[in-house]
Amino acid sequence: MASPKLIAAGVVLVIAAVVGSMCVFTVRQDQQALVLQFGNPVHAVSEPGLHFKLPIQNVEYYERRILELDPPVQQVLLSDQKRVNVDSFARWKIIDPLIFRQRATNSANFVQLFGQRLNSVIRGELAQAPLVTLLSDNRAQIMEKIQSTLIKPAEEFGVELIDVRIGRTDLPQETSQAVYNRMRSSRIAEAAQLRAEGEELKAKIQAEADRERIGIIAEANRQAEVLRGEGDGQRNVILGKAYGKDTEFFEFYRSLEAYKIALDNGSTMVLSPDSEFFQYFNKSGPATSR
Repeated sequence: MASPKLIAAGVVLVIAAVVGSMCVFTVRQDQQALVLQFGNPVHAVSEPGLHFKLPIQNVEYYERRILELDPPVQQVLLSDQKRVNVDSFARWKIIDPLIFRQRATNSANFVQLFGQRLNSVIRGELAQAPLVTLLSDNRAQIMEKIQSTLIKPAEEFGVELIDVRIGRTDLPQETSQAVYNRMRSSRIAEAAQLRAEGEELKAKIQAEADRERIGIIAEANRQAEVLRGEGDGQRNVILGKAYGKDTEFFEFYRSLEAYKIALDNGSTMVLSPDSEFFQYFNKSGPATSR
């Protein structure tokens, strides 16, 4: 059976272990701590590792990592009287847990309070800018101005503001439809203008082509008439020479040409057998011997 001394020693060791565990706390790499006594802050601990406190004191832990603040989407009226839905966000981290606890109590409360402040500053800055500015490179300058405006208020919460950005800037549904209708009307008008210009150019090209065609045909007809006249002249010369050499043969040839023209066109002629038209048919040549 254990002696009373051993039992007492064991009890003392247990009490010492319990009290010792109440006097030690650990801070991780991604944490910082605030030591409280009866609910009142005593001091902050930012270094990771093993630390000591009084048994009557307790510890609250805060994030050392960069956190995000994503307030609700808000509708903003721009300087050109256009409304846009703005979705903004910010990145921040706690640099003074004591001030942070005094001003915001916890992260959830800070997100609510500073999120309202963020939206208010964004509304004020965007109200001075037209929509075209938000769609241009000047948007970065607006974000820098918003961030510089919020740095001091963030420090009042014991927070460092890392960055502020506008994630999306969308037009409301009714505004989007109106913009779409205007763009559609503009494109339709532009298409009609291009179509009219195309028709005008087409008419000019066709007129020029017709003018050239008429000129080409006229020149071709002129050359044809010249060649035809030259041919007729040469023909008459040849026929004149032939007529001078053999008058009877020339008359016979002319009659054959007349027969060809009269009989090839499918016409019906009623002539007497002794007509001059058939004078060469009525002549009998010398009889052929059998």
